[in-house]
Amino acid sequence: MRDPYLLAAGLLTGLAIPASALPHLSIVLPESSRFLWDLKQGSQTIVSTKIIKSVDLSLPELSGQAFQPLKSSQPIVSEKNVPSVPEFSSQGLPVSIESSLNPSTQATSLLLTSGNQLYYQRLAALKTGQIYTRVDSDNLQSLWESIKKRQLTYDDWKSLLTLEARAIAQGQGANHLSILVGDSLSMWFPREKLPAGKLWLNQGISGDTSTGVLKRLGAFSATRPDVIYIMAGINDLRKGASDETILHNYRRIVRRLRQTHPKAQIIVQSILPTRLPKISNSRIRHLNIQLTVIAKQEGANYLNIYSWFTDMEGNLRPELTTDGLHLSQEGYDVWRTALQQIEYTLTQRQN
Repeated sequence: MRDPYLLAAGLLTGLAIPASALPHLSIVLPESSRFLWDLKQGSQTIVSTKIIKSVDLSLPELSGQAFQPLKSSQPIVSEKNVPSVPEFSSQGLPVSIESSLNPSTQATSLLLTSGNQLYYQRLAALKTGQIYTRVDSDNLQSLWESIKKRQLTYDDWKSLLTLEARAIAQGQGANHLSILVGDSLSMWFPREKLPAGKLWLNQGISGDTSTGVLKRLGAFSATRPDVIYIMAGINDLRKGASDETILHNYRRIVRRLRQTHPKAQIIVQSILPTRLPKISNSRIRHLNIQLTVIAKQEGANYLNIYSWFTDMEGNLRPELTTDGLHLSQEGYDVWRTALQQIEYTLTQRQN
């Protein structure tokens, strides 16, 4: 039987992106890579009334198991381990998690107004034995409202992400898994826009830097991902880090992920442009060129989506952002298109 998440390919049409045709998507491969399926062989992708040009997307060979749904089990986080305020226990989690991977059931969007709200919704999902990317929105809404809340810290977020990663590691089974690693751009990726039919683990933290990302890679070291998507660096630029620091951290991130997850596709995504006057987009473009080299040297893939987000002046397109830095729903639609094409290509190879 074909893998159920081939249905994700159907999502490549009809996306509501009120923007001009997106540029060519390119992905740079390490020299040792094998070239696989070429999306130029497929049909063009329709985006609203516009057309995205056919994509030349090749990835190295990826070994993976057949899709199997997760089995139900006891809650991941019990009332004993997580009290009314988030004081995370070091106790182990159950061996499997409660989840549904029916690709025909799409998560509906919740109105999120703050990072605190997102955090407590995710914590509430864990208390029911689920991951927030799979839990029913109505249940999630009522659960998070019942939790006593307090001001959060960076360490709170690290603890939450560690719990979610541990839950995935113990309940993944033979299911396919993709991981988003990065800062607030990844953290706020809408769960209902993630390609369906597989597990997703979001390891983004608002305000994080490449240094912070490097230090917390061990949180998901026990998972078995097919793909790991990396995007970081914008907060480094905001905080005055040098290009050398950012690039050195990226190299170490890729090396550590390659060592810990040798079977996973590691995809370095281009740093996105901004509309902030204090951050130079020409500097971002220079960093992206260097990231291309690092990815090639370290046996990773480089996904160039920078030009998908730029206007005629080379700035982040205004309709794709909420504040000149963070992405709007339309911005995430653009990013989703890139992820869907990668996931579809990998699915074809696995079948």
